[in-house]
Amino acid sequence: MYNILVCDDDKEIVKAIEIYLTKEGYNVLKAYDGEEALKVLNSNTIHLVLLDIMMPKKDGIETLNEIRMNTSIPVIMLSAKSEDEDKINGLNLGADDYVTKPFNPLELIARVNSGIRRYTKLGAIEETESKSIYRTGDLIIDDNLKTVTVDGNQVKLTPTEYNILKFLIKNKGIVFSIEQIYQNVWDDEAFGAENIIAVHIRHIREKIEINPKEPKYLKVIWGIGYKIEKIN
Repeated sequence: MYNILVCDDDKEIVKAIEIYLTKEGYNVLKAYDGEEALKVLNSNTIHLVLLDIMMPKKDGIETLNEIRMNTSIPVIMLSAKSEDEDKINGLNLGADDYVTKPFNPLELIARVNSGIRRYTKLGAIEETESKSIYRTGDLIIDDNLKTVTVDGNQVKLTPTEYNILKFLIKNKGIVFSIEQIYQNVWDDEAFGAENIIAVHIRHIREKIEINPKEPKYLKVIWGIGYKIEKIN
């Protein structure tokens, strides 16, 4: 059974989310501010976090920053529609996804299920089955070790960034739309995926490109999508 940490200062929202997730077979741990969430994380095995942005004591952005110092578990931000800038800040700090309040319970469950699938697929919980190397130019992914190197230097990616890059490099030279990337990496329908994908792509570029403004590997095809360049 997977443990989901739900953190929101609105106890009614936490209670409602707990009901939805429990019906799906998840075990729910609860917190009502960022400080409490970090204590729960430090004393329990957590497989995914649902984290509100606006909270007392320590808000979701500060809490996410501290979470990412220690773990790569999936984090889905909960936000109001007016908090677009905070959503982007959350993605910049390593959040995997976000859900806008008031949310559709089916969408929330789909995002959680997708986050858990990506996390286990990455190998953070389950052992990988076989060794696979993906390469274009001097960009190399070792999918057995879950490492990314560029020009011999290891690059640290979040689980979501890794999965996006692996999907593109496995299909190097092929252009994928934002919707196709989201559907293949998240294994789910794309709900407002433009910002999510754009921020993750920018982060990947900043980590793998010498000059992100003139990328060698991760190219944008304007009006269509993204691709990894095929380099011998």
